[in-house]
Amino acid sequence: MLRPLALTDMGAAAQVHRIAFDHAMPWLIGLHTPDEDRWFYRELVFPVCRVWGRFDGDQLCGIIAFRGGWIEQLYVRPAVHRRGIGTELLDAAKAANKRLELWTFQRNVSARRFYEARGFTLAEQTDGARNEENEPDARYVWPG
Repeated sequence: MLRPLALTDMGAAAQVHRIAFDHAMPWLIGLHTPDEDRWFYRELVFPVCRVWGRFDGDQLCGIIAFRGGWIEQLYVRPAVHRRGIGTELLDAAKAANKRLELWTFQRNVSARRFYEARGFTLAEQTDGARNEENEPDARYVWPG
Protein backbone atom coordinates (compact mmCIF):
# COMPACT_ATOMS: atom_id res chain seq x y z
CA MET A 1 0.00 0.00 0.00
CA LEU A 2 1.23 3.47 -0.92
CA ARG A 3 0.09 6.36 1.28
CA PRO A 4 1.10 9.75 2.65
CA LEU A 5 3.04 9.42 5.88
CA ALA A 6 2.14 11.15 9.12
CA LEU A 7 4.46 12.39 11.82
CA THR A 8 3.64 9.19 13.71
CA ASP A 9 5.49 7.34 10.89
CA MET A 10 8.60 9.48 11.39
CA GLY A 11 10.60 6.89 13.32
CA ALA A 12 9.96 4.20 10.71
CA ALA A 13 10.85 6.63 7.90
CA ALA A 14 14.14 7.53 9.60
CA GLN A 15 14.92 3.83 10.02
CA VAL A 16 14.27 3.06 6.33
CA HIS A 17 16.51 6.01 5.43
CA ARG A 18 19.39 4.77 7.61
CA ILE A 19 19.19 1.13 6.48
CA ALA A 20 19.06 2.05 2.79
CA PHE A 21 21.68 4.82 3.08
CA ASP A 22 24.19 2.60 4.87
CA HIS A 23 23.63 -0.21 2.37
CA ALA A 24 24.12 2.03 -0.67
CA MET A 25 27.03 4.04 0.72
CA PRO A 26 28.97 1.94 3.24
CA TRP A 27 31.86 4.39 3.17
CA LEU A 28 29.57 6.86 5.02
CA ILE A 29 28.27 4.48 7.73
CA GLY A 30 28.12 6.10 11.15
CA LEU A 31 27.61 9.62 9.86
CA HIS A 32 24.52 10.06 12.07
CA THR A 33 22.99 8.34 15.07
CA PRO A 34 19.41 7.00 15.04
CA ASP A 35 18.41 9.91 17.31
CA GLU A 36 19.89 12.39 14.82
CA ASP A 37 18.03 10.67 11.96
CA ARG A 38 14.71 10.95 13.85
CA TRP A 39 15.41 14.62 14.62
CA PHE A 40 16.17 15.26 10.93
CA TYR A 41 12.86 13.76 9.82
CA ARG A 42 10.83 15.36 12.62
CA GLU A 43 12.31 18.85 12.29
CA LEU A 44 13.49 19.20 8.70
CA VAL A 45 11.63 16.73 6.47
CA PHE A 46 8.06 16.28 7.71
CA PRO A 47 7.36 20.01 8.31
CA VAL A 48 8.23 21.05 4.74
CA CYS A 49 7.88 18.00 2.47
CA ARG A 50 5.16 15.76 1.20
CA VAL A 51 6.29 12.39 2.52
CA TRP A 52 4.91 9.15 1.07
CA GLY A 53 5.60 5.60 2.09
CA ARG A 54 5.17 2.17 0.58
CA PHE A 55 4.11 -0.56 2.98
CA ASP A 56 4.19 -4.34 2.79
CA GLY A 57 1.65 -5.25 5.45
CA ASP A 58 2.66 -3.22 8.50
CA GLN A 59 6.29 -2.77 7.44
CA LEU A 60 7.40 0.47 5.81
CA CYS A 61 9.50 -0.59 2.82
CA GLY A 62 10.29 2.71 1.14
CA ILE A 63 9.89 6.47 1.46
CA ILE A 64 9.97 9.55 -0.71
CA ALA A 65 9.96 13.17 0.43
CA PHE A 66 9.47 15.95 -2.09
CA ARG A 67 8.64 19.64 -2.24
CA GLY A 68 8.69 22.45 -4.76
CA GLY A 69 9.91 20.33 -7.66
CA TRP A 70 12.69 18.68 -5.65
CA ILE A 71 13.03 15.14 -4.40
CA GLU A 72 14.65 15.53 -1.01
CA GLN A 73 14.75 11.85 0.01
CA LEU A 74 14.07 8.51 -1.71
CA TYR A 75 15.03 5.32 0.10
CA VAL A 76 13.95 1.68 -0.22
CA ARG A 77 14.92 -1.13 2.13
CA PRO A 78 17.61 -3.23 0.38
CA ALA A 79 15.67 -6.45 1.09
CA VAL A 80 12.92 -5.30 -1.29
CA HIS A 81 15.01 -3.75 -4.06
CA ARG A 82 13.99 -4.51 -7.66
CA ARG A 83 10.31 -4.95 -6.82
CA GLY A 84 9.12 -1.63 -8.27
CA ILE A 85 8.81 0.15 -4.92
CA GLY A 86 11.21 2.96 -5.81
CA THR A 87 9.47 3.47 -9.14
CA GLU A 88 6.07 3.57 -7.44
CA LEU A 89 7.31 6.19 -4.98
CA LEU A 90 8.95 8.20 -7.74
CA ASP A 91 5.73 8.08 -9.77
CA ALA A 92 3.88 9.66 -6.82
CA ALA A 93 6.27 12.62 -6.95
CA LYS A 94 6.07 12.81 -10.76
CA ALA A 95 2.27 12.93 -10.58
CA ALA A 96 2.45 15.95 -8.27
CA ASN A 97 5.15 17.87 -10.17
CA LYS A 98 5.71 18.98 -13.76
CA ARG A 99 9.47 18.99 -13.25
CA LEU A 100 11.66 17.31 -10.65
CA GLU A 101 15.26 17.73 -9.59
CA LEU A 102 17.38 15.81 -7.12
CA TRP A 103 20.91 15.34 -5.88
CA THR A 104 22.63 11.99 -5.49
CA PHE A 105 26.22 11.09 -4.83
CA GLN A 106 28.39 10.38 -7.87
CA ARG A 107 29.60 7.12 -6.32
CA ASN A 108 26.03 5.90 -5.79
CA VAL A 109 25.99 4.20 -9.19
CA SER A 110 22.84 2.18 -8.54
CA ALA A 111 20.84 5.33 -7.71
CA ARG A 112 22.17 7.08 -10.80
CA ARG A 113 21.17 4.16 -13.01
CA PHE A 114 17.75 4.04 -11.34
CA TYR A 115 17.04 7.72 -12.06
CA GLU A 116 18.46 7.63 -15.58
CA ALA A 117 16.27 4.61 -16.44
CA ARG A 118 13.23 6.63 -15.32
CA GLY A 119 13.84 9.65 -17.50
CA PHE A 120 16.13 11.81 -15.39
CA THR A 121 19.12 13.43 -17.09
CA LEU A 122 22.39 14.55 -15.54
CA ALA A 123 22.46 18.35 -15.25
CA GLU A 124 25.47 19.08 -13.03
CA GLN A 125 28.27 17.46 -11.05
CA THR A 126 30.06 19.05 -8.10
CA ASP A 127 33.05 18.29 -5.92
CA GLY A 128 30.84 17.88 -2.84
CA ALA A 129 32.04 21.03 -1.07
CA ARG A 130 28.41 22.15 -0.54
CA ASN A 131 27.12 18.96 1.09
CA GLU A 132 27.58 17.76 4.65
CA GLU A 133 29.39 14.59 3.59
CA ASN A 134 31.87 16.41 1.31
CA GLU A 135 31.00 13.73 -1.23
CA PRO A 136 31.03 14.58 -4.96
CA ASP A 137 27.44 14.71 -6.11
CA ALA A 138 25.31 14.87 -9.23
CA ARG A 139 22.13 16.85 -9.92
CA TYR A 140 19.50 15.19 -12.05
CA VAL A 141 16.45 16.70 -13.74
CA TRP A 142 13.21 15.14 -14.95
CA PRO A 143 11.50 17.47 -17.40
CA GLY A 144 7.97 16.12 -16.94
